[in-house]
Amino acid sequence: MTQPLRNLITDVAGLRVGNASDDAIKTGCTVLVGDAPFTAGVHVMGGAPGTRETDLLAPDKTVEQVDALVLSGGSAFGLDAASGVADALRAQGRGFVVGDQNVPIVPSAILFDLINGGDKNWAENPYKSLGRAALGAAAETFNLGSYGAGTGALTANLKGGLGSASIRLPSGHTIGALVAVNALGAATVNGGPHFWAAPFEQGGEFGGKGTATDYGDTHTPPTKMGARADAPANTTIGIIATDADLTQSQCTRLATAAHDGFARALFPAHTPMDGDLIFAAATGARALQNPAADTLYLGHGAATVMARAIARAVFHARAAAGDVMPTYADTHG
Repeated sequence: MTQPLRNLITDVAGLRVGNASDDAIKTGCTVLVGDAPFTAGVHVMGGAPGTRETDLLAPDKTVEQVDALVLSGGSAFGLDAASGVADALRAQGRGFVVGDQNVPIVPSAILFDLINGGDKNWAENPYKSLGRAALGAAAETFNLGSYGAGTGALTANLKGGLGSASIRLPSGHTIGALVAVNALGAATVNGGPHFWAAPFEQGGEFGGKGTATDYGDTHTPPTKMGARADAPANTTIGIIATDADLTQSQCTRLATAAHDGFARALFPAHTPMDGDLIFAAATGARALQNPAADTLYLGHGAATVMARAIARAVFHARAAAGDVMPTYADTHG
């Protein structure tokens, strides 16, 4: 019997997500882990990425499956979150087997949240501990908004956050998205309550406001560059997952298609100051019955689900002491 959707990336069976946050620092990390290793790909379209172990996800590389994917705040410091995840997975006996050693494969990406009102005067890099804690919290349900990698995220006009969404295609394949939104641009239109992703909304999942009627000057959109001196403090990073049986090259194509969701939900997207990146994960549980048609609709579904997840991230952000930007709820109710 097909289970009803929770509208989370974990609707893809066999995947779990864990969040860990430090509210004083205003940062955190998010881990996607599978019950078993899964095939993965990646595509980067932003001009300022920060990554770990993404080269091995290219279709011509030897290792095709990974044990977990990590999204983290902290800029370059946040790449250490994957070390905590890898240590914990190794202790569980997980990883790529080399002789008598297990080497967990944990690609990761970071966003810049170092200038967001939090106390960054740490004596020791906190991200390794946050990564371990996020893996320990991994479950089928998890919080959206100001949690995990979205804890300290900001957009041009509102707090960003962590978002997720899912859909089941007519082919029976499930697609889910997970995203930490810290964009240079905005997810809402012209300062109003309407989301750029509104045409793709399902069941009022981010307020049901519908589409905007006034788009302002679309040639010069508002960005952090217009409001803040720290414009490089950006980047949206995400994961698109499916139960389809995909190769690593097909995962790479899925990640590429999912970037259309960034462009549909963030204005502008993929700028020189964003490190926009999407991982793709495939558990392989459901075969492709019609490879040409199935991969086409998987790619299109990935883009629409990602757009919805971005809007949900901003919609669910919560206010906290020391915030430098308002939340969607503060501004629009």
